[in-house]
Amino acid sequence: MDVDVARFLRYLEHERRLSPRTLVSYRKDLTDLCAFLDEHQGGGTWEWSGIDRLDLRSFMGWCGRKGLGRRTVARKISAIRSFYRFLNLEERIPVDPTRALRTPKLPKKLPAYASEADLRAVFAIAESRAAANTPAGTRNLVILELLYGSGLRLAELQGLDVSDLDLRRKQLKVLGKGRKERIVPLTGAADRALGRYLLRREELLQRLGLSDETAVLLNPKGRRLSQRSVQKIVRRLLDDAAAGEGLTVHSLRHSFATHLLDAGADLMAVKELLGHVSLSTTQIYTHTSKERLRKVYRDAHPRS
Repeated sequence: MDVDVARFLRYLEHERRLSPRTLVSYRKDLTDLCAFLDEHQGGGTWEWSGIDRLDLRSFMGWCGRKGLGRRTVARKISAIRSFYRFLNLEERIPVDPTRALRTPKLPKKLPAYASEADLRAVFAIAESRAAANTPAGTRNLVILELLYGSGLRLAELQGLDVSDLDLRRKQLKVLGKGRKERIVPLTGAADRALGRYLLRREELLQRLGLSDETAVLLNPKGRRLSQRSVQKIVRRLLDDAAAGEGLTVHSLRHSFATHLLDAGADLMAVKELLGHVSLSTTQIYTHTSKERLRKVYRDAHPRS
């Protein structure tokens, strides 16, 4: 691996404390850039200080010829920008060529979300199964309550430990992107679901003779539930309730934000609850709400 790329990745891991999955993406994007530059320079030697905006535009064209979509190319350019900012701060290059580079224009895609009626049907099924008081049934209801009730990301939910729960204050601590901690509130329904599930969780651990597991969500073997398992559980519940095609675990987070804004919640408050760094990331949910208002107008106004 290129020496500067390796140093940059160590910086992301130890200084920025990015997740292993994010580091893999950065590594892949910068490895692709190095492969292109080797080819572009005809196999000759090259230096980062000698790469200009036209070389990077050629890289974008190279990605397009390989069949990569605009969104993927935009992600690679974002990684390259971060890398060049690092090189510039480290005084490894005199000029940052990415400053004059335009990112591919991406179509605005409104996030998928479930209606309140659909979610009532989903929760009705989950609550009926939780009533059997099994570890799986009570756990699956907790999954829904935290994804929709607190707007958690999949990784945040899967990484929850019992020590992160503060049921007395009805809140929990989550580790978000960039390993940033935030406190999010628990709904009354989530608090009740957790209270019931934690009893079943303790019974499961005692039965298996385990005492060292810290995770909130456990599989039948008493170990931390995987992200893939969470996805399958939610997908099955959505399918059983016929809540609509194309909805995923992340759709519950989108629904959380959309329903709050539809009810008049402050945009800055929703931003903090979601753990977004930039307000512009949260603003996409206002577009979703506007689309809903337009539909109501078109369907209801006699002259629409």
